This record gives sequence, C-alpha cells and structure tokens, in this order.
Amino acid sequence: MEKGKQLYEGKAKKVFETDDPSLLIVSYKDDATAFNGLKKGSIAGKGVINNQMSNYLMALIEKEGIPTHFVRELSDRDTLVRRVAIIPLEVIVRNIAAGSFAKNYGVSEGTVFDRPTVEFSYKNDALGDPLIAPSHILALHLVTEKELDTVSGYALRINEILRSFWSKRGITLVDFKIEFGKTPDGTVILADEISPDTCRLWDTATGTRLDKDRFRRDLGNVEEAYIEVMKRLKADQE
Repeated sequence: MEKGKQLYEGKAKKVFETDDPSLLIVSYKDDATAFNGLKKGSIAGKGVINNQMSNYLMALIEKEGIPTHFVRELSDRDTLVRRVAIIPLEVIVRNIAAGSFAKNYGVSEGTVFDRPTVEFSYKNDALGDPLIAPSHILALHLVTEKELDTVSGYALRINEILRSFWSKRGITLVDFKIEFGKTPDGTVILADEISPDTCRLWDTATGTRLDKDRFRRDLGNVEEAYIEVMKRLKADQE
C-alpha cells in the first residue's frame, strides 16, 4: 500500500491518503510536545515504539470485542488504518491521581481511586482542549447520547484490558487518553494510538515513570523508559 497525498500532520503523526478511499496510512514521528505544544523536543526512536506498541494493543483490544481502526502494520513507523471521522473528544480514564487531576483537585499524586474515573476534553486547540461535562457534550451535539454511552463503556472496558495486560508485566496503568471515530455507517470505533505518549505507566515495584512524563518533567532517561516499556510488552512474544 503506497502513501498518497498527505492529509494532516499533528504533533506526533502524519496521515496520508491511499488508493482506497476507506483506508489511510498513519506515520509516527519522533517529535515530542507537552503542555499543548508549549514544550517541544524529540525522543529518539519514539515513532517506532509508539507505532508497534499501539498496533499490538489495538489488536489485543479488537480480540476482546471492541472495534478499532487498526488494519495492519506496514513498516516500523507506518500503519494502515480505517478512515474515520474523529469524534472531537479526548476520553481520559484514571485509576490513580496524577498529572492535571492531582493539580486541579489538590490530590496527592499516587492516590488510588476506589473506582476508575472517566473524563472528557473537548478537542479544540484554540480553546486549549478544555474539560467538558457530558451534558455539555450533548448540548453541543458532539455525539448522541447513545454514542456517548458507547464511548464511555468502551473506555472502561479498555481500561480493564490494559490494566490486566500491564499488571502481568510489572507495570501499573495510572491513566490514559484515547480517541474514537465514526465509520461511514456511523459505527463508533477506537482510533488514534495507545502508547507511552498517551498512557501513564509506572513500574509497579519501584514507581519509576515509564512514559512521557519523563519528557514533560525533565526527568531524563526518556528514550530508555520507552525502550523498557516496549521490552516488557514483547517479553511474552520471545
């Protein structure tokens, strides 16, 4: 499958047309950003790791009955995906207080919740991707009530799948961000990516951060953290 016209370039990926209008090619970059693009940099090899990890986890989630945009991996950095209309919501599932949640609500990082929380951000760069309540989502007609229920249900099920997966590999899934899209027939499916860019992953034994927070907070050893996560993901394949 050959790349056609570039349709989009975001902070971490480029998207290209193919000769099939229902399929696109996503190409992962090493570029790294934080704080809505205010901090910029590069993480060597990140694009390869995020591409391969996201594909592995998308396939795992698909096997558990949740539809995704993943079709097949084309190369270290390129993946063929279903073309969807992205729903303008970031869906964040949290198991442990960290990041903006801890800051916004005065909760100590590392506080374990009794149950996972689900929150939504409105995907709008001009507004800074603000938090948005479910009733506001419906008021703005971003999705229907049924679609919102589907998205929320999928998000919690994905959390169960990923928590179990990482727990077996000595990693605690703190929180993660996912996005969904709609196929031409209106089916809601998981899109975007699942990677150390979009998940907080802490070593269960030591609490060491193995994710993009190492870049955000200038903790060092960023590349090594991404490599370690990928090493553990692949451990059962060898």
